[in-house]
Amino acid sequence: MGLTRRQFLKWAGVTSVGAVVFNGCRVPDHEIQIQSPVELPEDLVTGRDNYYATVAQVGSGSEGLLVRVMEGRAKKVEGNPDYPLNTGKHHIRAEAMLQATYHPDRIKSPMVRIAKGGPFRAIGWPEALERLTKILSNADSASVLLASGPTRGKLADVTKRFATGYGAQMLGFDPIDQAVLRASIKNIYGQNALPDFDIARADFIMSFGADFLGTWIDPTHFMRGYGEFRQGEGRERGHLVHIDSRYSVTAAAADEWKYITPGSEGLLALSMAHTIISEGIGDRAAALALTGGNLNHLSNYAVSKVASQIGMSAEGIQDLARKFAGTRGRALAIGGGSAGAHTNGVFNLTAIYALNYLVGSVNVPGGVIFNPPGSQSRIDGAPLRDWKAALAAMRSGEIKVLLLRDANIVHGLSAELKVTEALDDLETIVSFSSFLDETTSRADLILPGHTPLEEWGTDVPDVGPGYRTVAFQQPVINRFRDTMAFGDVLIQIAGELGNSMPWNSMRDAVRADARDLHATNRGSVTQPTFEEFWKRSLERGGWWDQGDTVSGVPTPPVLPRTPVQAQLAGDSSVFPLHLVPFESHSIGTGQYAHLPWAQAVPDPITTVAWSTWVEVNPKTAEGLKLKQDDVVTLESASGGFISVPVYVNPATPPDVVSVPIGQGHEQFTTYAAGRGSNILDILAQNEDSDTGSLAWAGTRVRMTKTNTRVGLPKLEGIQEPRQLPGEPVIVVFKPGEADHGSH
Repeated sequence: MGLTRRQFLKWAGVTSVGAVVFNGCRVPDHEIQIQSPVELPEDLVTGRDNYYATVAQVGSGSEGLLVRVMEGRAKKVEGNPDYPLNTGKHHIRAEAMLQATYHPDRIKSPMVRIAKGGPFRAIGWPEALERLTKILSNADSASVLLASGPTRGKLADVTKRFATGYGAQMLGFDPIDQAVLRASIKNIYGQNALPDFDIARADFIMSFGADFLGTWIDPTHFMRGYGEFRQGEGRERGHLVHIDSRYSVTAAAADEWKYITPGSEGLLALSMAHTIISEGIGDRAAALALTGGNLNHLSNYAVSKVASQIGMSAEGIQDLARKFAGTRGRALAIGGGSAGAHTNGVFNLTAIYALNYLVGSVNVPGGVIFNPPGSQSRIDGAPLRDWKAALAAMRSGEIKVLLLRDANIVHGLSAELKVTEALDDLETIVSFSSFLDETTSRADLILPGHTPLEEWGTDVPDVGPGYRTVAFQQPVINRFRDTMAFGDVLIQIAGELGNSMPWNSMRDAVRADARDLHATNRGSVTQPTFEEFWKRSLERGGWWDQGDTVSGVPTPPVLPRTPVQAQLAGDSSVFPLHLVPFESHSIGTGQYAHLPWAQAVPDPITTVAWSTWVEVNPKTAEGLKLKQDDVVTLESASGGFISVPVYVNPATPPDVVSVPIGQGHEQFTTYAAGRGSNILDILAQNEDSDTGSLAWAGTRVRMTKTNTRVGLPKLEGIQEPRQLPGEPVIVVFKPGEADHGSH
C-alpha cells in the first residue's frame, strides 16, 4: 500500500523534522481535541496539534516559545511558561515569525545575478555552494568582510570560527547598537555581560531614557517584573520616576515623568549623587570610593551650579535625590536609550549606574543583578566609527568581497555616508538573507537562510535572569522554501576551504554544547544518559542553573570631576527643534517592517500604524499653523530632509519633535517598500566620544509646513486640545468620532 497524503502530512508534522514535543506543562484540552478520521476526506488534516518548544532572539531580547504545529504547518506562537526570561509571555515580533516563514515574498531558492546590474536566475544548492567556495578561494581573505546582524549562541560561535579560520574581517550591524551601554556597565561594575534589573523586587525605580516597557533591550522580560513591581502579593505598590525627552510607554506608566535638557542625564545623576553624599543619606563606604576619599570631589555638580543646564529647579533635583536615597526598601537606577545616545553617552550612563552604589542596590535582590559571563559567543552591533572605516575600506579597494546576513546597511546607515556608492566599488556581494532588502538586492549571489522556526541553535540571553541560562532552538517544521541554514553553509564551506570545524552540522554543534551541560549534572535538567538529557532539554526549551550566579560587589570607580557636555548637531538659531527618534514598538529599527502583523500593530502612544509621523507639541504646531495630518519637511544640518505627517501630541515638549525609526524602505517586500520615511537618513553622524557609537539623539532639525495633508492610519478618537485656567493642555477624545485615516 502506498503512502497516503494524510500519512505524509501526519509524519511531516510530528516526526520528520526531529523536533521534540513540549511537555513542560499541560496543554488545555480544547487545544488538543482530535476530529474523527473516519469523517474526514482523505485530503484533509487529522486535526491533531503538537506544541514544540524553541527560542527566538526578538530584537535584543530572548524569548522561549511554544509553537503550535498541525500537519507540518506552524499555526500559532505562544510564550513558553518554563523559560525564565518571558515565563509564558511573548512579543508581537515573536508572533509575526509565522509570517516570516510563510511570507509570499520570501526568497524561494539560491539565486545568482546574470550580469552586473542585471536580473537574477534561480540555481540549485550544489551550484550555489560551488560558486561561494570559488569566490572565497580566489579572494584574499583579508579583503573579505563578513557582516552580521546581532547574533548570540551557537550560531555566533560558528560565525566567528569561520571568520577566524578563513581570515576574514567581521562586523556586527545594528542601527542602534548597545556599545555605549556595554562600555558603561564595564566601567562602573567591571562586568562584560549586561546585568539583570530586578524590577519585580524594587520599591523605587528611576529610569533615565530607558523605555524598558516599550522597546529597550527586553521589554517582555521587564514587563513581567513590572507587573510584580506594581501589583505583587505581599508588597506595597512600587514608585516609578521616568526621565526622558519623549513621552514613551514607560513615561506613560510612570508615577512621575520628568523632562530635562536632552544630553544632561549624566549631569542630573551626578547632581543627585552630590546631594546624597553631601547630606550623608547614602552608603558612606560607596560615597568614599566614588569620590576617591574626598567627599567634595563632586562639587562641580552642586545643584546651584547645574540646575539651569539640566532644565530643572535646584529643589526638584534635591527632591529626586532624597526620594531615591530615602525610599523604604530597594531603589534602582536604570539608564539607556536616548540617555546614552549623545556624544557624552558613556559619561551619562556611567553616572546613572553609579547611583546604585549609593543606595546599596548592586548585585542584590531588587537592584542590579550580575549575570554569569556567557560561555558562548555573541556578535554585537559595531559602533558607527567602525562602519565608517569599513565603508572607506570598500571605496579604497581594501575590502573587495562582502558577505552579509541580516545586515541591511543601505537602510540602517545614513544616506550621508553614501553606502550604495561604497557597495558599487566591491567586486562581489554575497547575501545569506531570506528577503530582498535594500542591501541584499545589490548582491551578486544569494544563498537564502532558514527562519528561526526551521533551524537549530542556542541562545544565551542578554539580559539574562541573573543565573546561567542556555536556551535550545530546534526546527519545529520542515523547511518551507529551498533554503539552507546559515550555520550549516559556513560549516560546509569551511571544510571546502581547508578550515574544517569540529561538527558536521548545526545540529551536531548544538548537541556538543548539550553534552557539556549534561556533564555538569546540575541545573533544571539532569538525566543519567545524554540522550534523555537531550530529549528533556528540547522539551523544556533549554537548561538553566539557578545556583550558577555571580557573587560579591565590586569596588566602585572614582567618578569624573568635570562634566562632559553633549554636543548637539545644528545651530539652535537655524535648527530650533531637538529631534528624538525612537524605535518602533513592532517593526523595531526596520528589521521587521516586512511583516504585515508587525506593521499593523498600533503605536502604544499615538495608535498610528503602517506609517511614519512626527510628534509635535500643540503650541509648536500653533506657531507654525499646523494641524493634525499636515505634511511637514524635517531638515537637519547634514543637508538631508524627509517629509512626514504631523501628529499633534500634548505630551511632546515644545522644543522637541519625535519620529519613529523603521519605515522608509525602498525594497524589502511589498509590505515595507514605499511606506513612510527613513529618519536615519537625516541624523547627523556624530559619535559617542568613548565608543564611536552613533549619537542618534543628538540632532537638531527645523520643520517647514508643506501644502499637503495625509490622513494618518490610527485607531484613536479626534483630539481636541482644551486649555483650562491654570492647568496644562489636556486632550478630550470624542466617542464615536474615530479618525481611521487611510490604510
